[in-house]
Amino acid sequence: MKQQRRTRPARVRFWRWRHNTLLRRSDRVQGWVLLAAWTLALLGGLFAGLAAGTWAAHDLAARRASVHSVSAVLLQDAPKTAVVSPYGSDGTVWAKVRWTDGAGTAHTDLAKVEPGGTTGGRVTVWLDRDGTPVVEPAGPTVAGAQAVLLAVPTGLAAGALVLLGGRLVCNRLDRRCYEAWAAEWRQVGPQWRKRMLG
Repeated sequence: MKQQRRTRPARVRFWRWRHNTLLRRSDRVQGWVLLAAWTLALLGGLFAGLAAGTWAAHDLAARRASVHSVSAVLLQDAPKTAVVSPYGSDGTVWAKVRWTDGAGTAHTDLAKVEPGGTTGGRVTVWLDRDGTPVVEPAGPTVAGAQAVLLAVPTGLAAGALVLLGGRLVCNRLDRRCYEAWAAEWRQVGPQWRKRMLG
C-alpha cells in the first residue's frame, strides 16, 4: 500500500486583517500591536542608529579639534616593536621626547611615537590644550568606521527592544484570552460533560 505524504497547510499571511467570522477582537488587536511594533522598530532603530552615529562622529571630531601636533626630538631610542596588550595595540610606543611650544619654552615628557626611531630623530607628537602629550586622535576614515560600528548595534538593539515590547503585549493579550476561555469553560464544561456522557 502506498503511503500518503503529509503536506503542510499553506501559511496564510496577514490573516489578522482578513475577513473571518472566527477572528476574535483580540486577534485584530494583536495584529495592530504587531504592525505598530514592526513600524516603530524599523523607524526607531533607524533613528537611534543615526543619532548614535552622528553623536559619535561629532564627539570624535571635537576630540580631534581639541588637540594639535608638534614636531619633537627623540631623547632616547624608541622600542622597535609595539607592546600588544589584551585590548590590542595602536602600533605606537612610549619614548622620551622634547619639543618647543609657541612661546619658545622647551618641554620634555613621554609621548606615543612610531616604533624604531633613534635618538635625535624627529617625530610628531600630539598635545591637548594644556600641552600634555596625548594619543593621536582618530582620522576621518577611522572616525567614520567607529561611528558606523556604534550606530549599527545601537539601531539593532533599539529595534529589538521595541519588538520585544510588542511581543510581550501580544503574550499578555493571549494570556487574557486564555484566562477568559478557562473561566467560561469552568462554568460550561461540567454541564456539557453531563450532556455528552449522559
